[in-house]
Amino acid sequence: MKLGKDEHRLLALWAADCAEHVLAQFEGKRPGDVRARDAVVATRAWARGELPLALARKTTFSAHEAARDAINPAARAAARAAGHAAAATHVASHALHAANYAVDAAEAGGIDPDAERAWQDEQLPDALRAILYPED
Repeated sequence: MKLGKDEHRLLALWAADCAEHVLAQFEGKRPGDVRARDAVVATRAWARGELPLALARKTTFSAHEAARDAINPAARAAARAAGHAAAATHVASHALHAANYAVDAAEAGGIDPDAERAWQDEQLPDALRAILYPED
């Protein structure tokens, strides 16, 4: 995936949106554990130019640690979505993993995975649609 700086930031923001959309699946099972939310917040701060890459990337590891600590499958997948959103600050293709884990979190939490995918698609900026789905 070849992206310019602006497209990379847009993609990371979209990944953060996807992760945040299912974050309640994590926070409902692990109240007080802020590691997944911190990863989403850091991703957005990086995209705005307010946080250095190294600090944003650091939250990736914390969110994945939170996923390992979560027993509930929906909570685990939601934390992984947040971790991959933060990882998208470093490697843009992690954004797609964030979206996929968000769908997994939704499904494990009893939400229709097709509805979650449709929601994600609605959030996708048009500037990225042609890059992610070139044959459409």
